[in-house]
Amino acid sequence: MDDSSENDNLTYRCIFEEDFKYILLPVAYGIVFVFGFILNVIALYIFIFRIRPWKVVNIFMFNLALSDFLYVLSLPLLAYYYSKANDWPFSEVLCKIVRFLFYTSLYCSILFLLCISIYRFLAVCYPLHFPLWGPIRYARIASVCIWVVVIVMQSPTFYFVSTSMSGSSTVCHDTSNVDLFDQFVAYSTVNLVLLFCLPFTTLIVCNCYMIYVLVKPTASSTQTSRSKRKSIKMIITVMLVFIICFLPFHVTRTLYYYYRKVDLAPCYILNMVNAAYKSTRPLASVNSCIDPILYFMVWRFRLRPSSS
Repeated sequence: MDDSSENDNLTYRCIFEEDFKYILLPVAYGIVFVFGFILNVIALYIFIFRIRPWKVVNIFMFNLALSDFLYVLSLPLLAYYYSKANDWPFSEVLCKIVRFLFYTSLYCSILFLLCISIYRFLAVCYPLHFPLWGPIRYARIASVCIWVVVIVMQSPTFYFVSTSMSGSSTVCHDTSNVDLFDQFVAYSTVNLVLLFCLPFTTLIVCNCYMIYVLVKPTASSTQTSRSKRKSIKMIITVMLVFIICFLPFHVTRTLYYYYRKVDLAPCYILNMVNAAYKSTRPLASVNSCIDPILYFMVWRFRLRPSSS
């Protein structure tokens, strides 16, 4: 996910101190690949061979595991690339495919996490209307739509991403060349709003309202039951994982793109933003390891309409 700036205008004004990423990213991506590969293969095996019949939440969880699995498949080549200090030994086509796979899987994971939260939100907060959203065909349609929308929205990656020479090294850019950078920032902003900001806001609102409903005393009990407390803890854990894994990455990436585009900030600010952005990348990757564990816990302790 690197965007090496060797050919960008701001490199001539500022020199980034980013040698740390040649250790941080290969190590982080390598660890995430090993654990993420094993955990998501186990998850896919359980869904395919052990869980019958599938319910709505199982469909979303299967697609979440599939997107996380595809995500970790993009990591070995990136880990190798960074371990060689931004020297891409493969073809430009493979560079484009790896970047496309990385972001497609990332945003599919975010949207399937959102679907699981919305499903549980309807079950807890609107139990009388919940059966209307229960048919499995709706979950299948929603899953297909997510894959199609994200793939279409990430297809410009093949246009923007390219390789270039920097001395004797071949750089696999994460953004675009300098001539297309303004267009890339506009495209990235659309992705940010539609594939992160809206899902993030919706997920937070749904989970906060679920907590409100569960905390609110019912006619039969004036205190929150033990099962409700467990559910509330799980909801809070899900929100914290989502926030920690995805929010810092998207915030620092947005700042990084903005400062590169305007190119007016002092070099020390640019260097700090660049370092922060590249330091938060492993957080987004770790989510692919946490999801199999976290959402099997949610599945075991899933909320029932009667508990609200």
